[in-house]
Amino acid sequence: RLKEKFGGKVTAVTVGPERAISTLRKVLAMGVDDAILIKDDAGETYDPQRISKIISEFIKKEKIPFDILFFGKQAIGDDNMGVPAMVAEFLGLPQVTVVTKLEIDNGKGKAWREIEGASEVVEFKLPAVLSAQKGLNEPRYETLKGIMAAKKKEIRTVTLDELGLKELQNSISILKIEPPPPRPAGKILKGTPEEMVKELLNLLRNEAKVI
Repeated sequence: RLKEKFGGKVTAVTVGPERAISTLRKVLAMGVDDAILIKDDAGETYDPQRISKIISEFIKKEKIPFDILFFGKQAIGDDNMGVPAMVAEFLGLPQVTVVTKLEIDNGKGKAWREIEGASEVVEFKLPAVLSAQKGLNEPRYETLKGIMAAKKKEIRTVTLDELGLKELQNSISILKIEPPPPRPAGKILKGTPEEMVKELLNLLRNEAKVI
């Protein structure tokens, strides 16, 4: 939508293994101009600092002019929201997170962002880093014409070696991932209202230990 209003170019960049190209093909079919894969075979590290360093170094090295770096609000795999903020810090840019509405005018932006129980309005200068909340924009469907064009479109691959990050180490290590413990069965209290209240207080105090 911003491209149609102001002109310019949209480039999608992702960090991951070779199979991530299939995702880039989808965004090309949706109307993105160019797509770039920064190949990282480290697997799912759940390390936002690693990803942020890779993206930031790519932007610095390529010296691609831009107005806005758009990110999703958070990663699906680990629910982490750290990458947009870290990229903004590495590049020395203003950043606004959880954006639900956006206006751009004369080199400045105004963003509405979701906060607990309210909406906050923030003004910022471009270029900037933004993370999008659901509702900021309705993604377009892939068209048949777009799908056919995306199949022929060249997707550039950049290696960590080209970015001088071949020896990049993870800043965190995942020790274990396990499902939450099963919830215990509930209890049904019986008796008069007074008796049930008394029993409930007893359970909360002595069993659940929340009061």
